[in-house]
Amino acid sequence: MAVFKINTTQAIRIEDLSPLLLEESHEIYFDDLSALIQCRSYLDTDPDITSNAVYGINTGFGSLCQIQIPYQDLESLQYNLIRSHACGMGAALPTALVRLMIYLKIRSLCYGYSGVQEATVKLLAAFLKHEIYPVVYEKGSLGASGDLAPLAHLCLPLIGEGHVNYKGNILEGADALKRFGLQAVRLKSKEGLALLNGTQFMSALAVFGCLSAKSLFNSANTCGALALDVFFGHLSPFDADLHELRPHPGAVAVAKKISGLLQESDLQKKERPHVQDPYSFRCMPQVHGASWDAISHVCDIVNREINAVTDNPVVFFKSHKILSGGHFHGQSLALGMDYLAIALAEFANISERRTYLLISGQRQLPPYLIQTAGLHSGFMIAQYTAASMVSQNKQLCTPASVDSIVSSNGQEDHVSMGANAATKMLKVLENSQFVLGIEWLCACQALDLRRPVQTAPPLEVLHSAFRKQVPVIASDTVLSDYMKLASQFIQHL
Repeated sequence: MAVFKINTTQAIRIEDLSPLLLEESHEIYFDDLSALIQCRSYLDTDPDITSNAVYGINTGFGSLCQIQIPYQDLESLQYNLIRSHACGMGAALPTALVRLMIYLKIRSLCYGYSGVQEATVKLLAAFLKHEIYPVVYEKGSLGASGDLAPLAHLCLPLIGEGHVNYKGNILEGADALKRFGLQAVRLKSKEGLALLNGTQFMSALAVFGCLSAKSLFNSANTCGALALDVFFGHLSPFDADLHELRPHPGAVAVAKKISGLLQESDLQKKERPHVQDPYSFRCMPQVHGASWDAISHVCDIVNREINAVTDNPVVFFKSHKILSGGHFHGQSLALGMDYLAIALAEFANISERRTYLLISGQRQLPPYLIQTAGLHSGFMIAQYTAASMVSQNKQLCTPASVDSIVSSNGQEDHVSMGANAATKMLKVLENSQFVLGIEWLCACQALDLRRPVQTAPPLEVLHSAFRKQVPVIASDTVLSDYMKLASQFIQHL
């Protein structure tokens, strides 16, 4: 069981959340809940709150904010809110992403600006401990006012409703609570709104995207290095002196990585009649590096977001004020997810070009990387598949963040579409992993065709490990399973 400490005085980083992606139970340890408790007490005891109209506490929501709700109906108001907003559709979110959502929601509430009860965050923590994962759907959020529909589904089980995924079985929310002897929360004023307002759906996908993007960056460099080597590519474009003259951090890092990987390659000792390589090889530092700089920028945005309060209204109990603002608006994440998708797509875009060159029959490699081309088609259609996914990525990289559709009768007249940006980013990520897997499959085949000459020792180790899963292709066979194995393999380079 992994243990997570909630300490809102210390910032967390994306990397700190990677254990939540593992399929196991997670214990939440609360360092200090005093702010949360005091904030709730303030809402319960301050007479000004009940005598005046305060959005989300004793009013309707969205365009219904002008309607004041009688005191005796305040609890019902919160239940009605969660039920009415549970309008998600599409595929259920993977449980790893639901775990991230739960943790991020707990952390945001524990800052003590949302007015929830201690029992509410502790029940969310119990979900992580017992591996109770609410069924959350990927479609339905506008990314402002927060991720309303996904968070409604996340929180329905808190009141004994909705559905949960427990070890692959779908249970009624009430049945899951009963199984573990847990009590449903009796919601108080503002709690439903505090649970639904926030960017935890977008943020969870963004955290996963950033962690995966960093891994894909390493994969792209390693796949590109082997492809360069087996294509008899030059190392001069990776010289440190060259990159001092244009020192973008990502480009410098890529040049250093690839030149380091190929330092002791015997293939680099071969004579090269050509004086330059195509851009897909020669410009890896500039292309991979630009994507890395974009990833780093997006990670900074996400790191700020996961340490933020994204509720509305925000309760400042110490200064006795409740402020209605727009911290639920996901524009920063929307722009960031669009940018991240573009950065990931470029890894695939340039990778597919390297694959195309590897199968082109140039530089003493047989056409389609098969010795008896004609009788056999070799890796011809693997490149088609890569091209298809690269093309789809281009379609998916049309930014969601430039769109907005008026909702709530004009009250919510600009929304971020950050959830759509995040979900399509994940599709780009998957496609890019597949495309790089195809490049790795082809590069390993090309290396075997260069034998007995060897590449650099680190790449030989990886090639040897890969060959335990995927054989050399000597004649036409069904490549699909091998392509999938390759895409899984490169995620751990």
